Amino acid sequence: MELTRLTKVTTALKANALELAILTGHLILYPSGIAAERPAPASEPGTGTGRPVVLLHGFVDNRSVFVLLRRSLARHGRHPVESFNYSPLTCDLRTAAELLGRHVEELCARTGHHEVDLVGHSLGGLIARYYVQRLGGDARVRTLVMLGTPHSGTAAAPWVGAHPLIRQMRPGSEVLLELAEPAPGCRTRCVSFWSDLDQVMVPVETARLDHPDLMVHNVRVSGIGHLALPVHPTVVAGIRDALDAEDSAATPGAEPGAASVA
Repeated sequence: MELTRLTKVTTALKANALELAILTGHLILYPSGIAAERPAPASEPGTGTGRPVVLLHGFVDNRSVFVLLRRSLARHGRHPVESFNYSPLTCDLRTAAELLGRHVEELCARTGHHEVDLVGHSLGGLIARYYVQRLGGDARVRTLVMLGTPHSGTAAAPWVGAHPLIRQMRPGSEVLLELAEPAPGCRTRCVSFWSDLDQVMVPVETARLDHPDLMVHNVRVSGIGHLALPVHPTVVAGIRDALDAEDSAATPGAEPGAASVA
């Protein structure tokens, strides 16, 4: 019993130390991600080296959080990879989802691709899910990967609940009730990574996506926190695998082989 408790404490301390290191590095990179990035050049219809990938950051963050992930995707042949920066002044994730939809349409027109893949961290995953489920984005999005996303709402940090976006991520919010409604025929494959040491998701299981109409694969991550999800090498490899998986990898309401990846 004591050994088990000691192991848990040691794991938690290591995860917290990693979170602090990642936060420090991210604060250094943060200014570089404030401005919107230059879009990929236009191409002829049907050309390109792969389905475009769009990355969406979390609350009060920006595209700099995805520096390592986008490098990994590029090294493994995914092109183009773009980040979508929604405004830090956004007060409704539904507005951000509409803007995401316009960005996806523009990206498809510019690159000649009919479909894209989305990867969203935290609030970014919720914005992408709203686009897919409620705004017809499933016609454009083949695979949606979400990292530490509060699908059922999170009770963390109640003192910042005055911000509208935080209220929308609370259990029972109007937006979350919308997302819980039926979504028959949704064509997008959904993969949700959730960590057993995610201190932003309260409870941690809220980052599991359970919806009977969605093609879902939940992946449990052990031993890392919220900030590590977009940068941990094993999770990054899992994201690449999820984007490269076949359509048959998931069925509505199913959870085929959720596993620990870290």
